[in-house]
Amino acid sequence: MIFDRFRKIDNSLRRTRDTFFGKIAGVFQRGSIDEDLWDDLEELLIQADVGVETTDKLLQTLRTRVRKENIREPARLYSALKEELRAMVSKGQGDGLLPAKGLGVVMVVGVNGVGKTTTIAKLARFWSGEGEGRKVMLVAADTFRAAAIDQLKVWGERVGLPVIAHQPGADPGAVVFDALAAAKARGMNLVVIDTAGRLHTKVNLMEEMKKIKRIVEKQGPEVVTTLLVLDATTGQNALSQAKQFRDAVEVDGLVVAKLDGTAKGGVIFAIADQLGLPIYFVGTGEKLDDIAEFDSERFVDSLLSQPES
Repeated sequence: MIFDRFRKIDNSLRRTRDTFFGKIAGVFQRGSIDEDLWDDLEELLIQADVGVETTDKLLQTLRTRVRKENIREPARLYSALKEELRAMVSKGQGDGLLPAKGLGVVMVVGVNGVGKTTTIAKLARFWSGEGEGRKVMLVAADTFRAAAIDQLKVWGERVGLPVIAHQPGADPGAVVFDALAAAKARGMNLVVIDTAGRLHTKVNLMEEMKKIKRIVEKQGPEVVTTLLVLDATTGQNALSQAKQFRDAVEVDGLVVAKLDGTAKGGVIFAIADQLGLPIYFVGTGEKLDDIAEFDSERFVDSLLSQPES
């Protein structure tokens, strides 16, 4: 299973590894550390969607290390770059996503179009599979779109899991209340809630999310976790969405979808650096099994798996 997870991460990073981060590896093939090296590194990091703010911070840290550690060889600087990137995506890494026993609830949030419902199906498949073996129930709390309810029902059938849903236009809080009652009655130990995905700038949507969370917490589950799904292909816009969701609904962690669909996987570093939220999963393809637990060390090693000399 561990090997399979690493293979998925490696494969999903092929596009970004073969473009910008492959070029970054080439920067360190020169004979000395000079201003041209720094300029080229800065340009490539920004092109790879690491972002201006995070790139500046990273380069300042590396320049400081060059002075303090008397780094002279580009190969050593390349190793230092890897170390700093690993540290960056390790920030906020936590366990405790699901309880060891008792009922766990995961609220999944994100704007329309990021692959939220598909990601829910992948997560449900993962959590209910052989490795985790949890009894999972899905909840269609995005009642504003009939298509969202129908889509979750279809995914529920595909993964063989029950879906609690009301009619379109129903009160999302009522759906969630009924779902938790049903989960307890059926002996479920994990409830995954699909929430409305209208634009993150809508204040009423955020108030609705808070209401749903209050209803969930009143039912006394062991753990309530809010996961935000971001689309890696949207680059810095994903970071903007993450900031606004975090401020409005107390996001606990992230799922980065469509990582295989972008050549600019560097946005993960910007997200980790500026939000300090743990990245729990990454989407690695279009199939139901194409999701992997995020491993910061493996991610960086795979991304920068070019020879250092």
